[in-house]
Amino acid sequence: MSASQTIAIVTAVKECWWLKINTKPVRSHSLDGAVFPHIITVKYTVNGKEYLKKKYISYKLPCPKAGDKLTVLYDDSRPKKAKIIL
Repeated sequence: MSASQTIAIVTAVKECWWLKINTKPVRSHSLDGAVFPHIITVKYTVNGKEYLKKKYISYKLPCPKAGDKLTVLYDDSRPKKAKIIL
């Protein structure tokens, strides 16, 4: 297994509004202290073919914006198998 890397562009960022995480023990309203994780979609190209990959981003990590560039590690024999590096 040989790994290579390339640059990917974030194409979409979606907030998981259905997965509310409360950070306060007592809240004054339903969204007081609430944070939400995100799912990002990135697009990368290997040997002229484009691939899309999605990644769950914890609410504790800063979320990239659409258009940001990230590094992707992929398997040379199966470029669809990839890992997004934040």
